[in-house]
Amino acid sequence: MTRPDPAVTPGHPLAWLDEIATARTADGLRRRLRPRAPDGPGAPLDLAGNDYLGLATDPRVVAGGVAALRAWGAGATGSRLVTGSTTLHAELERELAGFCGFADALVFSSGYAANLGVVSALTGPGALVVSDAAVHASLVDACRLSRARVVVTPHADPDAVAAALADRPESRALVLTDSVGSADGDLAPLLALHRVARRHGAVLVADEAHGLGVRGPGGRGLLAETGLAGEHDVVATVTLSKALGSQGGAVLGPPGVVAHLVDTARSFIFDTGLAPAAVGSALAALRVLATEPERSADVLRVAGVLAAAVDVPVPVSAVVPVLLGEPGPAVAAAAACLERGVRVGCFRPPSVPPGGSRLRLTARAGLTGPELDHAATVLAEVVADARARA
Repeated sequence: MTRPDPAVTPGHPLAWLDEIATARTADGLRRRLRPRAPDGPGAPLDLAGNDYLGLATDPRVVAGGVAALRAWGAGATGSRLVTGSTTLHAELERELAGFCGFADALVFSSGYAANLGVVSALTGPGALVVSDAAVHASLVDACRLSRARVVVTPHADPDAVAAALADRPESRALVLTDSVGSADGDLAPLLALHRVARRHGAVLVADEAHGLGVRGPGGRGLLAETGLAGEHDVVATVTLSKALGSQGGAVLGPPGVVAHLVDTARSFIFDTGLAPAAVGSALAALRVLATEPERSADVLRVAGVLAAAVDVPVPVSAVVPVLLGEPGPAVAAAAACLERGVRVGCFRPPSVPPGGSRLRLTARAGLTGPELDHAATVLAEVVADARARA
C-alpha cells in the first residue's frame, strides 16, 4: 500500500507540498510506506531490520510479552509518574542496569524519547553540548531542544571535542556520541572522548542503540567493552527495539542522573509509559542474551560473511554499509535485491550526507547456511552490477 501524493489546488495554503514532492521525486528522495506481511513461506530474507539477535520472534520473548499483556493489559494507562509504572518496569530497569554495568536505569517509551530526555534535562541555558557530526537524529533534535549552546564537531575527532571544551564559559557540558554508527557501523573512540571529557569536567553521553547486544562482553555494549560502563561521569542511552527485539528505550547512569530525569525530563514526565507487553518482551530478551552470549559473536560472524560478499572491509558491528553514491543507484539496487528475495536497507539524504547514498545491510544472529549462501549470491551480483553502472 502506498499513500497518494498530495493533491491541492493553486492558492491552497498547502500548495507548496506539491512542489516539494515533485522535487523529492526528481532527486530520488521520495519515501513510501511498504507494510510487510508476517513472515512465512516465500517471505524475503530480512537484512534491513535491526533485530540483530533474532529475538523479535523468539518464542520466549513473545511469551514474555503475552504474559505481561495478560497481567497488565494492553497499555500502561498513564505516564510513568501517574499509573504508567509497573513492577515489571522496575524489574527491567534493575536488570538492564546490572547487565550493562550501570548503577541505575530509567525506561522511556522509545530510544528517541530517552535521548531527548537526557540531553534536555542535563543541559539548558548556561550549558554547552559538544555533539559529534554523525549522531542520530534523536540526539540532533535533543540538541535543538536543549536551549544550550551547541558545538558540532567532526566525526570521531577527540581533538576537536577538546578544543570546543577548552575555552567554554559554561560551567556544565555534555559530550554526545553514538557508540556505534547507525549508517557506517563504525566504533566511536570512546576512551579518547572520555579522557577529553573528564579533563574538562564534562559528562560523556553515548548512545548504545547499535552497541547493545553486539559489542562488549556478552553483548553488554561498547562502554562495557572499553571499561567505561558505570563511571561517575558517563551516561548511556539504549533502545529496546534493536538487539532486544521489542520496543522502548532507557537511560543508564548514576542514581542522581536517574532521579533528576524523573523530576525534569519532559519526554518522560509527559509521555505515556512504555506498554507492559513491550516491557515483558524486552525483559525476556535481556534474559535470553544473558544466558546465550554467543548470539553476539554470531552477529559479527554473519556481518563478516555479508561484507565479504560485497567486497567491503570486515565490519566491527552488525551494520555493513555499501556506498553507491547517488540515491537512484541505491534505490535500484535495493529493489533488485528484494525482487530476488533479500530485503536490504537503503539510506539516502538526509539520513546520510549528499553523495553518501548506500545499501545498509544488517546482520542477524541465527541465519542458516543456506540463507547466508543465498544472500551472499544475490548481494554479490546486485552490488557488482550497481558498481558497474556507476
